[in-house]
Amino acid sequence: MLKVGLTGGIGAGKSEVSRLLVERGAVLIDADRIAREVVEPGTPGLAAVVEAFGDEVLAPDGTLDRPKLGSIVFADADRLAVLNKIVHPLVGTRSAELEATAGPDSVVVHDVPLLAENGLAPLYDLVIVVDTSPETQLDRLTRLRGMTEEDARARMAAQATREKRREIADVVIDNDVPRERLTEQVDAVWADLVRRAGAGTQ
Repeated sequence: MLKVGLTGGIGAGKSEVSRLLVERGAVLIDADRIAREVVEPGTPGLAAVVEAFGDEVLAPDGTLDRPKLGSIVFADADRLAVLNKIVHPLVGTRSAELEATAGPDSVVVHDVPLLAENGLAPLYDLVIVVDTSPETQLDRLTRLRGMTEEDARARMAAQATREKRREIADVVIDNDVPRERLTEQVDAVWADLVRRAGAGTQ
């Protein structure tokens, strides 16, 4: 099994890269998706978040009001740290459970937005960073996701710098390029991952 950490700044296009890798045969473990699962209604995770942040982070139907929580934590590093301390251990446990179900020759891609921030690079055999300029990130967040510029900049500022992400990268995928070029890069990376997995490269 080859364990790959995939990361990139918000708006970098990491989800598109992970989708392309899955198309080619990767087993995807999506930390964001798991982070939503562990705070669903009735979970200990949601109870802990409400205890830390109050009922104001609940929507009328009892689910987590993610935009409300985001507006609190992404403007305050201390509150973000509190949230991370609750959610990250739960995500880690669930990720390990999912990884254990993959075959021995699998390429398992862990899609982890905060890989650099949390010093997780040593957990993986290889780290792939999807890289874009801050200008591209800002454009995508405001134009495609409908964020205000202020919210977008706050989210970006709460993450590691572009330089810090590149420092931990074994492979950098440039996503400031046309779609065809992105696909070409993913094809080349996938061929290398399959070779490493087949050779038992750890």
